[in-house]
Amino acid sequence: MTAMSAREPARADVAVIGGSGFYSFFDEDAAEVTIDTPYGNPSAPITVGDVEGRRVAFLPRHGARHEFAPHTIPYRANLWALRTLGARQVFAPCAAGSLTPDLGPGSMVVPDQLVDRTSGRTQTFFDGGGVHIQFADPYCSDLRKAAARPGTVEGGVLVVVEGPRFSTRAESVWFARQGWTLVNMTGHPEAALARELEMCYATIALVTDLDAGIEAGAGVRAVDVFAEFQRNLGSLKTLVRSAIAAAPEGPCEACRVHEGVTLPIELP
Repeated sequence: MTAMSAREPARADVAVIGGSGFYSFFDEDAAEVTIDTPYGNPSAPITVGDVEGRRVAFLPRHGARHEFAPHTIPYRANLWALRTLGARQVFAPCAAGSLTPDLGPGSMVVPDQLVDRTSGRTQTFFDGGGVHIQFADPYCSDLRKAAARPGTVEGGVLVVVEGPRFSTRAESVWFARQGWTLVNMTGHPEAALARELEMCYATIALVTDLDAGIEAGAGVRAVDVFAEFQRNLGSLKTLVRSAIAAAPEGPCEACRVHEGVTLPIELP
């Protein structure tokens, strides 16, 4: 792997942010890039390589050795660094618990909606200036279509909890009764920050477990979640590569949300 600084001409137009257990993406011929941002360092050095004819930047969300818990991930630094490299499209694979018995472990879901149940996370780049982004549809429809390959489940609601604990049985039952589909700890503020940077963004959720209130038993254990993710990691990477190949080039108009707005900061 070749190392380079952000001053050298490393560029990418697509980014992949890997979730729990998804710590590398390229087999070879990747360059490692270190980028400083106004929000600190990203979770790990970014690797840049070619995938399906596209120039792709990969960043492990939790760090190269899972150093960051969901509530401590430097979300702003991660998205800022990827945009600095030129990425305007982001695929965000992640682990998720299922809130319906119809979606068992190993299912891959491309959600179309998000519910934020986090607390205390910095979730914007804009602390002033009256900037309010359009977020009714939190995921880019173009990237969702690209990720909805044969065998995936298209659509669903991802509820994002603060973590790092898993849900109580009562919370899980409540989420399911709302009609929500999946539960996860990292989908927010990542999606909102991507929209603020006018980056197309789509989540690909790998179901690792039935959440605590959906089935009888001891509840969700981290060791089982990681094991299930590893069992399906090869298939998930194949799906991400297929999504990259199917994605249109360039950001879509719907995700360019700052037209006519004077921003309080300059985007990279």
